[in-house]
Amino acid sequence: MKADPAVQRGLLDLAEVDAELNRIDHRRRTAPELAEIAEAEKAVRARRDARVAVQTQLDDLDREVARQEKEIDAVRAREERDRKLLDAGAGARQVADLEHELESLVRRKAALEDDLLELMERREAVEADGQHAAVELEKAEAALAEVRHRHQENLADLDSQQARRDADRAKLVATFPEPLVAQYERKRKTKGIGAALLRARRCGACRLELDRRVISVIKETAPDEVVECEECGVILVRTAESGL
Repeated sequence: MKADPAVQRGLLDLAEVDAELNRIDHRRRTAPELAEIAEAEKAVRARRDARVAVQTQLDDLDREVARQEKEIDAVRAREERDRKLLDAGAGARQVADLEHELESLVRRKAALEDDLLELMERREAVEADGQHAAVELEKAEAALAEVRHRHQENLADLDSQQARRDADRAKLVATFPEPLVAQYERKRKTKGIGAALLRARRCGACRLELDRRVISVIKETAPDEVVECEECGVILVRTAESGL
């Protein structure tokens, strides 16, 4: 393929734009905020799990408190019934049985009330844990929102840079003959870079110094002939720096 040497040199500008676009894409894919977001999301999940665990404890305790209160109410009702029977003038044998049962009921009620008090104290402590878990979750969610916002701002900046470079690229591509662009794009797709400067007999893409035989062939090749690196296959652009 043939192309004016000045046009070939223009490929270096296109390659530089593409290199910048690659760097922008790399920064987008490897943004430090991505790792921060992953950690922040992990922290939020952990705080949510902690809050759910506390709420589960509270629900269990509430059920236990309700059960305990119901049992205390039942004991009080039985106690009230027995006292009414005593007040109604029960027989001597029944009185003894009622008094014995009342003693048992009083002890049972006292034990149940002690257990209820302990449950309420436990619930108060767990509720405090729940309030702490809610605060920690709020902090974690705020941290996640902050790093996501920062990431979006950086992405917007990268998008702006890419838009400018895409426009630069479109202008450059329009200056080249279509066959040369097609060859350049094929190289860029397979090699990651389409063209590079041959400087001091070294390829600017693979960084390898070409041997004398290859240099001799390139030296004898017409200036308007498009040459490629024998090592990596990219288009080699010859200038006064090439050492030919």
